[in-house]
Amino acid sequence: MNVNRIFAALASLPRRQIIAFLSQTALSTTDLAARFGTSAPAVSRHLSVLQHAGLVSAGRQGQRVMYRLNRDVLLGALAQFASEVDGPLRRAAQPARTPREAI
Repeated sequence: MNVNRIFAALASLPRRQIIAFLSQTALSTTDLAARFGTSAPAVSRHLSVLQHAGLVSAGRQGQRVMYRLNRDVLLGALAQFASEVDGPLRRAAQPARTPREAI
């Protein structure tokens, strides 16, 4: 899992909105374009970035390609980020240790 690639993909508001839609159900490029009021090629470019980051996967359903959120990838990246942020905060909150004298 490339966390930097995931967060780069999440830096875009339209991609975060796509993820929000895909968190509810699988959708095609056409379905997403209709919800955004934008072109299918524009949505397709966003989906490509999300796929490259591992956040969405695609599967054929008849003649349509349906996109689904890879929830585990998203949650894993968020958990790793929380761990990276929490560690330094916890260390800063701990009182400094004084050296012990030899007995």
